[in-house]
Amino acid sequence: MINKNNSRRQFLGKIGAAAAVFPFIAGCTQKTGTPARIAGSKPQNVIFILSDDHRYDFMGFLGKPKFLKTPNMDRMALDGAYIEKAFVTTALCSPSRASILTGQFSHRHGVVDNNSLIPAGTTFFPEYLQKNGYQTAFMGKWHMGNDSDEPRIGFDKWISFRGQGDYYDPTLNIDGQRQKIEGYITDLLTDYALDWLQNQRDPQKPYFLYLSHKAVHAMFEPAKRHLGKYENVELEYPESMANTEKNYKSKPAWVKEQRNSWHGVDYMYHGQMDFDTFYKRYCETLLGIDESIGRLLDYLEKNGELNNTLVMYMGDNGFVFGEHGLIDKRHMYEESMRVPFLAMCPEKIKPGTILPQLVQNIDIAPTILEAAGLHTPENMDGKSFLPLVEGKDIEWRDAVFYEYYWERNYPHTPTTHGIRTDRYKYIHYHGIWDIDELYDLKNDPREMNNLIKEPEYQELVTELNKRMFDWLEETNGMLIPLRRDKGFRADQRKPL
Repeated sequence: MINKNNSRRQFLGKIGAAAAVFPFIAGCTQKTGTPARIAGSKPQNVIFILSDDHRYDFMGFLGKPKFLKTPNMDRMALDGAYIEKAFVTTALCSPSRASILTGQFSHRHGVVDNNSLIPAGTTFFPEYLQKNGYQTAFMGKWHMGNDSDEPRIGFDKWISFRGQGDYYDPTLNIDGQRQKIEGYITDLLTDYALDWLQNQRDPQKPYFLYLSHKAVHAMFEPAKRHLGKYENVELEYPESMANTEKNYKSKPAWVKEQRNSWHGVDYMYHGQMDFDTFYKRYCETLLGIDESIGRLLDYLEKNGELNNTLVMYMGDNGFVFGEHGLIDKRHMYEESMRVPFLAMCPEKIKPGTILPQLVQNIDIAPTILEAAGLHTPENMDGKSFLPLVEGKDIEWRDAVFYEYYWERNYPHTPTTHGIRTDRYKYIHYHGIWDIDELYDLKNDPREMNNLIKEPEYQELVTELNKRMFDWLEETNGMLIPLRRDKGFRADQRKPL
């Protein structure tokens, strides 16, 4: 006879063990105590500016595209630091934003897609700042796990909107009160940020401002003053965009299949927009972000705060414009997982600094905490890169890891894990009958020649595969999350 009480205890024991392996199954991420202060440190004011879907190489000083002008991003690179190899752990809005606020990998904080709720009890790093006398403010896009715009713990000032929001005349939640505001979203959020800096905070206390833009998320809508600015420019298409045997001879079959999908160049958004217009509107929409950066820098300079304020600008993930016949992000190709990253603080960062180390979004929280004079909590996966931009020689990672979990809403991109070193990238797929990918980024930066089957690289493939699984095991990432069907499903193919 089966003992029901024993069976129940065994079942609960298994659930508890699973929760220990995969924390978000239990429904919460454990809080930790306030991190210890760094002896002799001076709290720094910090402004963190986040954009949406800004790919790493679309900045004026990089010369791509040639017609794009971003004078304020250029200013940050010239007067501060350009982190040239910055990556996200998951190239998707909600997981990336949660990683920024928690300092954790997606499988650790539990926000593995755009539908997953943030587990109850999750600690965001601004909470630590508040406990250490900081004033904190959040302005803009939250978009983590649901469409809520409710104020979040860790922020004294709150201005946000539901989901993706609207580019024009948005409804904003201002400290718990919803209001429809006339104007363009990038300008409005910058207005509110400047008003808080100038009129609402206590000038005797340190502050942290998180300005989180909606732009440049599709469907792209530039400010009216920028609409049509690039209408007549000549576009340069990536070599890997062409539907040729050469481009697909060593690629997984799913990549070519995706050409005819919602995220493919032959049927993008199920035919709602042509590629050229899409590309131009993106660049025009980006101009509002650049102006926002400039307005904040000008304010700091005018008020004598520029030298001792750490200003950081970053994208939440990249965006693909035709590479391998794709648009959007999610996959592990460079244009998807790599992001723009600039940091400026004349008191700490030498002008024209170029950081060659591999940095990720999980490093944001530890870096800002160190700027505030706090050590990194033990539950964070990232490390502070503040010593690196200050020119100090410290031990640093030699690889970054990546994860993406298949979504029912967009079923054409498979579950992906991988590792990127300074030279090589190994991409491993789960749940599909296809091939993995290996690229030599030094000799093949556009990732067009998959080396996964080449005999001379098999030892490297084995080594990188082992490192990837070692990382997953060591960080409790060996389970694949399962979610209920929810929302829109972009599963149509282009009609023949």
